[in-house]
Amino acid sequence: MIRTLLRLLGRHWLMALLVLGGIGLRVVVELAYRPALLYIDSFRYLQNLGVFFPGGINPIGYELLLLGPVLLLGDLGLVVLVQHLLGLAMAIAIYALLLRLGARRWIAALAAAPVLLDAYQLQIEHLIMSDLLFQVLLLAAVLLLVWRGTPGPRLAVVAGVVLAVSVIVRLVGVALVVPAAVFVLLAAGLRPRDGWKRRWLSAGALAGGFVAILFGYAMYHMAWTGVPALSTSTGSILYGRTAVVAECAELDLTPEQQRVCPDEPIPQRKLNGIDYYVHYFHNEDNVEALPEDFNYSAVQHSFAMKVILNQPLDVIGGVLRDFAKGFAPTRTQSPGDVPLSRWQFQTEYPMYDDPWYVVEWLELYDDGTYEVNEDLAGFLRAYQLHGGYTSGTLLGAALLVAGAAVLGLGRARRSGLRAVCLLPAGMAVTVLATAAALEFSWRYQLPGLVLIPIAGALGITAMTGRRSPDRETTRDTAASTATQEENTMSSTVPDEADRSDEVDRSDEVDRAALDGYAERYGDRRFAPVVVLIAAYNEQEALGGVLDGMPATSCGLDVDTLVMVDGATDDTAAVALAHGAQTCVAPTNRGQGAALRLGYRLAAERGAQYVVTTDADGQYDIAELPALLQPLLDDEADFVTGSRRLGSNENPHWLRRMGTYVFAWLVSVLTGQHITDTSFGFRAMTAEVATAVRLEQPQYQSSELLVGVLARGYRVRETPMTMHERIAGHSKKGNNLFYGYRYAKVVLGTWLRERRPRRSTSSSTPVGTVTEPAPAAGER
Repeated sequence: MIRTLLRLLGRHWLMALLVLGGIGLRVVVELAYRPALLYIDSFRYLQNLGVFFPGGINPIGYELLLLGPVLLLGDLGLVVLVQHLLGLAMAIAIYALLLRLGARRWIAALAAAPVLLDAYQLQIEHLIMSDLLFQVLLLAAVLLLVWRGTPGPRLAVVAGVVLAVSVIVRLVGVALVVPAAVFVLLAAGLRPRDGWKRRWLSAGALAGGFVAILFGYAMYHMAWTGVPALSTSTGSILYGRTAVVAECAELDLTPEQQRVCPDEPIPQRKLNGIDYYVHYFHNEDNVEALPEDFNYSAVQHSFAMKVILNQPLDVIGGVLRDFAKGFAPTRTQSPGDVPLSRWQFQTEYPMYDDPWYVVEWLELYDDGTYEVNEDLAGFLRAYQLHGGYTSGTLLGAALLVAGAAVLGLGRARRSGLRAVCLLPAGMAVTVLATAAALEFSWRYQLPGLVLIPIAGALGITAMTGRRSPDRETTRDTAASTATQEENTMSSTVPDEADRSDEVDRSDEVDRAALDGYAERYGDRRFAPVVVLIAAYNEQEALGGVLDGMPATSCGLDVDTLVMVDGATDDTAAVALAHGAQTCVAPTNRGQGAALRLGYRLAAERGAQYVVTTDADGQYDIAELPALLQPLLDDEADFVTGSRRLGSNENPHWLRRMGTYVFAWLVSVLTGQHITDTSFGFRAMTAEVATAVRLEQPQYQSSELLVGVLARGYRVRETPMTMHERIAGHSKKGNNLFYGYRYAKVVLGTWLRERRPRRSTSSSTPVGTVTEPAPAAGER
């Protein structure tokens, strides 16, 4: 257990350090300000608890989903503790998502860093405010939409509901359904036989879930106010944006609208700021000065609409300027902006109302006291003011990188990540633009700390190539030396990125197959386990094999990928008809070439484990758990069946003899005991599948096995059955000629792949672990 934890920390050391820093900063915040920080809006949330009146300036989602439930269990201190824990959980979820999508570990860790370390994020988590919950819901929507590939209608409905709930938490999320629905339409990772129809169905399901929740909330609003709406404050919000630019003398205003058009000249209004006018007519003195039958919210709304129609360029220009402010290199404040100090740590407890009022709420929901540790508060303030935040310019660069990936620059066109980049980038732009349409505040930029780093990390990954899913293969401190020795041989054995470049340049067949696959499936991601089948003219047997494929194994979802190797019959149609993902090479090149391309495709699209089996039904798919479980238990990197340890229904004496001879040869060459070198039913981590150099168009089973052993991966054999083929004929040809070529591949691979073994600790042997044959009655 401890060794496993140490290996895990060693593999993810950068993220572990960042999480440790995030935890430390949150502990300091907890000790610096007790029990929590309160802002003007905090009193509205607290006042609405138990009432849940929807007609205020804020919707009721925060009180209903987080503030109220937590206060039933504790006090305000518990609320901010939960919010800090949610902040840490978001960072870990970002890291896990990016790793799943193929990002390199250091890129994924840096993408999670803003949520962990940004002082403005820390401050908002310690406030009784809805922003943290809004961030959580946005990230949850992204996870739902991309974690398992493009969603079907059921999952799309859930994502739509989550986005709708985010609107009930903060109205600024009202337009997020647009980029989410566009993503579902463009991602194309749905069942091939359903095509665009299913994509439109999923997008409609997402929009339907979104609209259904908001319709219900609007009906709830009508029950309270008599008006179906999401908020009765919409008029005052739009009013603030238009009031600062309205040329009152030039507009054809009604008498009521004249009363809400500010008297100050426009330059003075801009200095007052939008925030002043958003709340101006909500001040008690102003409301009392209006006639009793004066509906000021409706008048403000009509006034705003008239300004937008008559001065669109002034309004749009103001929105664009405020949108651009969020990408400034430092935290600055322009005249008229919401005061930046509201979102900065202070050395005294911030008061936005009379102290007695603050104490009154603290007495109601806590012990009635507040406390500031000046030393810790001073540290936090210094950290925040001297670089402890994410540069807006850096976030802007990340958005540009994501945009470049969406356009297909670099390797992005074949990465399968273009639409995935579009989702967080589109959501970020949408939510920040919606906020800018209302007014600029650095608080409103906080959703960007979650969404934009994800988009940027995915953009880099798409354009430069994915990291192959891998496991820790070094076992002691000598591993770094072995790694350096291996790196010196890179000209002989290219890494995964080099191999990708080589294939892209030289193999037109692979390119055509990948382009066809991308056209059919778009950005679809694989389940954790992919069963890979190379098939050439196997229309008779393939359907029965596919029908027997399990949907899950060992608790993991299973996808089936059929690599059709230039078949001249209906193999591809059979594969599609039986629900398998299908990649069709236009030219027959042999099983080895087909599987090599399949390994690459599986790794690039997120598979964690790759299982190979044949299309002729000679292997029993019910034995799949015996292959997977050693991988899941971290007992092996490569698990292969053995007919010699199990049973062989093929009676041909020459084939049986060949099995013994080649097993002996490989054992002698590699120094590891092997009983069956050509058993085609085997499982491996995705790293193993793509780490070994594969060149043979045929006989890849021996090439891969010898390469895996030569590179020091842990190999296990397990007893299995070799059945007679259920249909069709073998493509291996004459036994003697087959044996000659097989021996040539074994020897050639061994000579090519000989290299320094991976260092291992004495307690963790590397090489072959052979399971004994089961006793009678156990199979």
